[in-house]
Amino acid sequence: MTTREHTLLLNSWMLPHRVIRWEEAITLWYLGKVDVLEEYDVLISSPTITVPLPAVVRLRRHVSGVRRGVKFSRSNVFSRDGYQCQYCGSKKPRCELSFDHVLPRTHGGRTGWENIVTACRPCNLKKRNRTPEQAGMRLMRPPARPVSLPIEPMSFGGRDIPTEWRCYCVSESNAA
Repeated sequence: MTTREHTLLLNSWMLPHRVIRWEEAITLWYLGKVDVLEEYDVLISSPTITVPLPAVVRLRRHVSGVRRGVKFSRSNVFSRDGYQCQYCGSKKPRCELSFDHVLPRTHGGRTGWENIVTACRPCNLKKRNRTPEQAGMRLMRPPARPVSLPIEPMSFGGRDIPTEWRCYCVSESNAA
């Protein structure tokens, strides 16, 4: 799959929302739901119309979904904890972080907002299958379910992003 098979979809505030297939971008444009901001140097033709392949599109209207709180995920835990180890306090790039069960699963700990924290690998190895108290470690903040998360720019984890997307996205090297 090449990058030209994908289009960056921005929300109405010009923030990256998600990556979609170019066919979906053309459909949204045809329905008047998006504006095309950047194009690839490729033309798409049908029997009645020829248009440039959209690289970046922006939603014309704000899309509000019914939110039932923040979804639990690894990246949302990292975001809640500010990409900072909750044991030693060091800030690390995402690739050097893991999440840790404060109360290990073998001791009845669950995988959820109230029992998971961000940890750097050395601290996670040091803690092993113990509670922080048993390992002689202190938590910076107790884990809790967030009400919301900070808005973060979309990151592509060091992967090459299309030139047409660069002013709308942050690469991992720019983000740290």
